[in-house]
Amino acid sequence: MSGYDQTLEPFLWRAEAIHSDREIVARTHEGINRYTYGEYADRARQLANALDALGIEEGDRVGTFCWNHDRHFETYFGVPNMGAQLHTINPLLPDSHIQYIVEDAADRVIFVDPSLAEKLAAAYDPDAFESVEQFVVIGDEVPDVSLEPLTDYESFIADQSTEYDWPDLDQEDMAGMCYTSGTTGKPKGVEYTQQMMWSHTMAMLTPQGLGIEDSDVVMPIVPMFHVNAWGMPFAATAAGAKQVFPGPAPDPADIAQLIEDEGVTITAGVPTVWLGLLEYAAENEVDLSSLERVVIGGAAAPKAVIEQFDDLGVEVVHAWGMTETSPVGAVAHLTDEMERAPYGTQVDKRSKQGLIVPGLEFKVVGDDGEEIAWDGEAFGELLIRGPWVTTEYHERPEANETDFEGSWLRTGDIVTVDEEGYIEIVDRADDVIKSGGEWISSQELENAIMSHEAVSEAAVIGVPHERWQERPVAMVVVPETTDRDQLTEELKAMLREEYPKWWLPDGFEFIDEIPKTATGKFSKMDLREQYAGEELLEEDAPADAAPDED
Repeated sequence: MSGYDQTLEPFLWRAEAIHSDREIVARTHEGINRYTYGEYADRARQLANALDALGIEEGDRVGTFCWNHDRHFETYFGVPNMGAQLHTINPLLPDSHIQYIVEDAADRVIFVDPSLAEKLAAAYDPDAFESVEQFVVIGDEVPDVSLEPLTDYESFIADQSTEYDWPDLDQEDMAGMCYTSGTTGKPKGVEYTQQMMWSHTMAMLTPQGLGIEDSDVVMPIVPMFHVNAWGMPFAATAAGAKQVFPGPAPDPADIAQLIEDEGVTITAGVPTVWLGLLEYAAENEVDLSSLERVVIGGAAAPKAVIEQFDDLGVEVVHAWGMTETSPVGAVAHLTDEMERAPYGTQVDKRSKQGLIVPGLEFKVVGDDGEEIAWDGEAFGELLIRGPWVTTEYHERPEANETDFEGSWLRTGDIVTVDEEGYIEIVDRADDVIKSGGEWISSQELENAIMSHEAVSEAAVIGVPHERWQERPVAMVVVPETTDRDQLTEELKAMLREEYPKWWLPDGFEFIDEIPKTATGKFSKMDLREQYAGEELLEEDAPADAAPDED
């Protein structure tokens, strides 16, 4: 006989029963909010009662349009524990994508932050939002925006009981939903069952995951609308850890202050967040002594960032995942053997996407469909499967036919695997550059360029070439005072030492900012569109540097 169904409710029960006095802290527009798991559990039950009173039933979708704060966190357990499906909506998406997502998900309620109410109102379309029966502003006042019917959160839950009998749910019931960023078409909806979210949470608690413990103070900078803040709020609750939510648009000063004031031990976000914090720390008196681990995801962890945090006594944990993998699939921990390796070797391993998390399986296949060797040189597309990896998209049969191979998810990531099993992404399938019949990793060039101390950001794109099909061009962001001609020569010389000449960018274009997707990743699609008509290849560039002529 199988055990009891794997659902989220026991995580909340345990936090309330064993860690009732542990704090939950949030930075808001009004200041710092703080309360305990005991008080949190009461409010989650009030929220469930309020949704019941509204007529929300098991299987209905409840949307959120919010930043990282305590009231958003209340929906994380209040909604799925009652059997409804929590749908976190990315407020940074274009209006047309928001309209598509709300219509496709058929949300019945949407919770929205006051600072985002105008954004949601601007995206409002009566046809796309036809399913929405109630908008709830997270606060105690109702802003003057064209969203109907509209109420405030505190009034919505105020008269509700703090007692609620959570239903006995099936582990196959849907608990969450998140949409991909849709950089190459319409966003694709990924649904998470109770069991998917339970198993992902359990994996994050292991040392091979993120190793979150009850002694930790956890602060996700990664948005709560992006794959549930990488699952950290669920894992922190399961562990009984103190949680800190940084609120709307935290800048480096806000992040540093919260780390110091609240004793944050583990935090997570994309590389640009940590570049900003390191720059701020270099220019200001900052106490990061409590900080033990920084989880970097969403883009490759630059080696320079790893080394700078090492100098501060802070471990960088590089993690990889996708919306489709709930999201964490690999983490770059050092194996026992690597713990005894030279420091340079350790940094190389830690900058890779890492080792597959226990519970998942992967394979890498070449163009011929055969699995590649684990030698750190051969590369192919990464396929992955496991209990928290989706096997289909919501209402997207055409994508289901191309993006899945039986139980395997085709990730679209082009990777190598070394002898120790460390996965390294060399490119996205859409971003790899084909020159003279051979592949060039744009991501590897980007990481090398960003290792130069003068470079803030860099993206490498392929531009059409009459003879070689495509050639790489580097788009580089530097401070205004930088001598760009000198830096160009330095970058060329640096790259020549490490790569064959046919890999070297045929041009270096200095721009103000690399465009980002709604989840903070470099948007090469936007770069290619923005500079489609530009003459980016240098007149004296060695564009005849083909692989067979190197």
